[in-house]
Amino acid sequence: MTGLTGQSVGTSHGEPFGVWGPGDGGKLRAPFCFVGSEVSGGGSAVARSGAGLLGILGVVSVFFHASSSVTFNHCRCHGDRVLEIMSERVVVTGMGAVTPLGLTVDSFWEGLVAGRSGVSGITRFDASTLRSRIAGEVTGFDPSAGFADARDARHADRYAQFAVAAAREAVRQAHIGEARVDVDRVGVVIGSSNGGIASYMRQADVLRESGPRGLSPFGVPMLRSNMGAALVAREWGFRGPSLSVGSACATASQSIGEACRLIRLGEADLVIAGGSEAPICELVLGSFCAMRAVSMRNEDPCGASRPFDVARDGFVIAEGAGVLVLESESSALRRGVQIFGEIAGHGCTTDAHHLTLPLPDGSGAARAMAMALLQAGCGVGDVSCVFAHGTGTRAGDTAEVRALEAVFEGRRVSVTALKSLTGHLCGASGALDVIAALRAIEAGALPATLNLSRPEVGDRLDYVTGEVRSGPVEAVLCNAFGFGGANSALVVRRYGTESR
Repeated sequence: MTGLTGQSVGTSHGEPFGVWGPGDGGKLRAPFCFVGSEVSGGGSAVARSGAGLLGILGVVSVFFHASSSVTFNHCRCHGDRVLEIMSERVVVTGMGAVTPLGLTVDSFWEGLVAGRSGVSGITRFDASTLRSRIAGEVTGFDPSAGFADARDARHADRYAQFAVAAAREAVRQAHIGEARVDVDRVGVVIGSSNGGIASYMRQADVLRESGPRGLSPFGVPMLRSNMGAALVAREWGFRGPSLSVGSACATASQSIGEACRLIRLGEADLVIAGGSEAPICELVLGSFCAMRAVSMRNEDPCGASRPFDVARDGFVIAEGAGVLVLESESSALRRGVQIFGEIAGHGCTTDAHHLTLPLPDGSGAARAMAMALLQAGCGVGDVSCVFAHGTGTRAGDTAEVRALEAVFEGRRVSVTALKSLTGHLCGASGALDVIAALRAIEAGALPATLNLSRPEVGDRLDYVTGEVRSGPVEAVLCNAFGFGGANSALVVRRYGTESR
């Protein structure tokens, strides 16, 4: 049998099927959605490349009770019953970015392939009293750039302004204004880890200095973390589901995963998805300094973000947004728009371990990666590169390496970490990794990790360093992990590539 690594139309002949795990009391379970290929006969079967992934998920084997053959695709199960078959592929038809490397997707990608750091000394406020005084700031940004009515920008926090600007680029590329869409079937899932924290600080200053009569009536809306999604929906009149995911630095990745779920469940045809952040302020950075989580390499800003390097001393805070237009394959084909790639799989887990630290063995992250690969129908040999979470913290990088080694079982998979160039955009970083992965697939080029000269961990991994690495890129695994033990992984694949 070919097991869990192929793709086919979902049909079932015979009894229900599912995943058999330890301690289930004889009940079938399916804790993830996955893509499979034809399975002949009944009994127990696990694909060669799927066996290790199932082991990471704590699954003993897969049992199929069938009179003849079983084929399946994105099965949504509950207990021992297959509820429905989710066979719709989710594709990307638009991308938008606001980053420390530039204000468009093109300038972001050009900065990555040039190996140009977006980190510098902080200019947004006086950081002289802080131990860390560097950041990845967005420069040259026009707050009103994304709004049809420039006056609306005045009532939006900087993070929401970023979200609308990135969404406008993505919506334009997807030709949503030109090709008719049903706005009741267009959703928005844009999250933020910090929301309008800068607006909150400004209103707190007003309250302290002038009392409550001086407060703005827009103060509360400006600090809400759902305003990015709400303003995007209002700007274009999208009336489908509007959600704001908040899972720390996994926010954008989980937003994309939830958007895919909405499309596969048939609740939307298109979803504008991603994350946006504007956390560069004294409160946030000062708190990270107190945690000793950020780099203190103030005299060498460009060399401060050092994922996986022996000299790493913390992450570099950054700001910006990444937004994608996700669309059902049938909708994209009907509209006749360009398809840039496919979001083939998503895995999401929680460590349930610590407020800020990951599980030391990386097992929670490994489970998320395994779930994403299984849902995508990808074996580990199908992955061209991992776009690592790679922030430059001691504990985080070590745990991620252990997770990667568990998932790839000694295979020297290529790994790169984009935060070495941009800094850490917190809740927006996962979307930018996906955008970069799509451009890498298109260009056949992997951006190199900056400042990685002496890897401390992961000698079985093939780090992309020095220069851009050229060659075919078919599928990319994008990782994003956050405080509270949030783990999210996405598989981004070349459109038209079938699972093997």
